[in-house]
Amino acid sequence: MSDAIKHECGIALLRLKKPLEFYKEKYGTAFYGIQKMYLLMEKQHNRGQDGAGFASIKLDVEPGERYISRVRSNDAQPIQDVFAQINERINEEMAAHPEYSDNVALQKKNIPYLGELFLGHVRYGTFGKNSIESVHPFLRQNNWMHRNLIVAGNFNMTNVTELFNSLVELGQHPKEMADTVTVMEKIGHFLDDEVTDLYLECKNNGLSKREASPVIAEKLEVGKILKRASKGWDGGYAMAGLFGHGDAFVFRDPAGIRPAYFYEDDEIVVVASERPVIQTVFNVEFEKVQELKPGHALIIKKNGKLTEEEIRTPTVKKACSFERIYFSRGSDAEIYQERKNLGKLILPAVLKAIDNDTDNTVFSYIPNTAETSFYGIVEAAQDFLNQRKNNYILNNRNTLTKDSLQELLAVKIRTEKVAIKDAKLRTFITEDSSRDDLVAHIYDVTYGVIKPTDNLVIIDDSIVRGTTLKMSIIKMMDRLKPKSIVIVSSAPQIRYPDCYGIDMAKLEGLIAFKATLELLKERNLYHIVDEVYLKCKAQEKLKDSEVVNFVTEIYAPFHPQEISDKIAELLSSPEINAEVKIIFQTVEDLHIACPKNLGDWYFTGDYPTAGGNRVVNRAFMNFYEGKDARAY
Repeated sequence: MSDAIKHECGIALLRLKKPLEFYKEKYGTAFYGIQKMYLLMEKQHNRGQDGAGFASIKLDVEPGERYISRVRSNDAQPIQDVFAQINERINEEMAAHPEYSDNVALQKKNIPYLGELFLGHVRYGTFGKNSIESVHPFLRQNNWMHRNLIVAGNFNMTNVTELFNSLVELGQHPKEMADTVTVMEKIGHFLDDEVTDLYLECKNNGLSKREASPVIAEKLEVGKILKRASKGWDGGYAMAGLFGHGDAFVFRDPAGIRPAYFYEDDEIVVVASERPVIQTVFNVEFEKVQELKPGHALIIKKNGKLTEEEIRTPTVKKACSFERIYFSRGSDAEIYQERKNLGKLILPAVLKAIDNDTDNTVFSYIPNTAETSFYGIVEAAQDFLNQRKNNYILNNRNTLTKDSLQELLAVKIRTEKVAIKDAKLRTFITEDSSRDDLVAHIYDVTYGVIKPTDNLVIIDDSIVRGTTLKMSIIKMMDRLKPKSIVIVSSAPQIRYPDCYGIDMAKLEGLIAFKATLELLKERNLYHIVDEVYLKCKAQEKLKDSEVVNFVTEIYAPFHPQEISDKIAELLSSPEINAEVKIIFQTVEDLHIACPKNLGDWYFTGDYPTAGGNRVVNRAFMNFYEGKDARAY
């Protein structure tokens, strides 16, 4: 991606359904669960490198024995750091106590992190905070085993202030106004209520507090807690939690915005943010890994029983399409094909841009995440060329010679690796001039493969701000002296901010928004900006459910290609000799390519929750008022 949209958080939950002795006998180690958690997290490191955390729970321990362990890191390589700390502790204990080596019971009793229930998280900090306090999992501690709560998730809430205020109304004093804290405290509040109610029921039945404990564990209704806690949530989320006594859950938002997949057999229950992670780590087939339904929670009771329970009424499914375009690893069978289709479907627009002249066109891609879409566009281009050859042969079959036929068949679609990422921008350099110079040298080019008569087609997975295109890629490609440079985005124009986990909070940073403002100025339509601002302002005191996204009116006067042409103009500079063209995927073809992930609010403004409309209007008002602030 020429302008990285950063990452998504990733979750991993693992429940061992057999005693630890089983894994020792079958797999040679009681640390089977920890090893699998390392793989589950490492296979999702693409989703976030700002931090990583791991938590474990031991089941059925005696009072006074430690049963919860947690370790977090915001190191430069956080997953490696987390498991280095875990391994160090384990090795210390094993070295100091040789008697543990063949005694699983002693290992479980005395070695931290060893248990039957695990939760892992890889983090991308949307708000830019990277302190250790911001790293998941979060822990809410209590001396009652049932009231201990560990939470980690991939989510953003649009209504954090409202959730915070509701906690205050409940008499709580949250330590900060952050969505993770408010969500955990919401769950914790109703967990406390449920435990209290169950204890009173046990007390009325003549049970002592100690006798009540296993009864509470058995009767605790996790679904009921989640229903009460999530009543006011507005956002995209895949939320995972562990209770101290051994219950666990993973809960997905009603629109299915954030992804979650699971697999169960007689040995394990595992949940992760991506399907192929589970396939690879546990060597299971595609069909056996299930997607958690929107609005549902996967609930794992302490006894190992697994249920999928509806918590919030599912809405129209709007699973994030950027998961398919970019975030998720392309090793998923469906995602791989979808990305190829994104390339295939955009070929007609590319052919129009190059006047069908595939003989004098070189196809390439930037960056590596666009490689699969590149394969798709090349396959489609080869089909186009083959059809052209077939038509020529049919129309000239009486005059073709052996030599002319061989010459015709030898024509191929030309592909080259013309760009190589040479260095990673160091974020500690903040001065604009220094940063611009670094950006200009991120990529190097392959010389000698482009002729002055060639079109150079470069496919990218998306274009967000256009900074790297303008400062680096287009300039570098122009050094090859092509006739034209055609930048192809496998995603549509990004026109609106995201508020469900992707770090796109400000309208003015989006190149499509900038280009549209320029068109409004050129055509004496800038009064629309003032009108939209007044409409947004008038909605400030309305309920979220009553708010309308008026920012769509900014784009309404223009055909998408007009905006694309203006983007090409903005991203070019006087020293560029080649003609520069920008082509974006259409929303219609995006939906054809990714039929199961129809979330497209960043392209269309069609937000899947009411809070999204408030966020986009707030983002527009921030732009209009010159406020450098996030909209959520």
